Amino acid sequence: MAAAATELICPSGALEERGVGVRFVIEHASGEKTKGFAVRFQGQVYAFRNACRHVPVELDLVDGHFFDPSREFLVCSMHGALYAPDTGLCVAGPCKGASLHALAVEERDGQVYVTG
Repeated sequence: MAAAATELICPSGALEERGVGVRFVIEHASGEKTKGFAVRFQGQVYAFRNACRHVPVELDLVDGHFFDPSREFLVCSMHGALYAPDTGLCVAGPCKGASLHALAVEERDGQVYVTG
């Protein structure tokens, strides 16, 4: 699958620390589309495919709500799997040890871009 060109996801200010994430879709040269999301954790922006590793359903039941109530982990709203926000590693739940598919992101000039 060919990677998409650099695409704008959102303004940097749209991603508050451990707040609501931003959903986006990447269109690849092949025409295939990948749903993704970006969040801010410990001052950094992280992005992943929006698909649980247990069963490939979107993590957020309510658009953009990826963090668990403690705001320490990303959570699959369907299965309760908990993922580390900086690595995507599943630390609890039915897919423990698996990782979300990370997407390359870059933050520059007040904007967040997916770069691959």
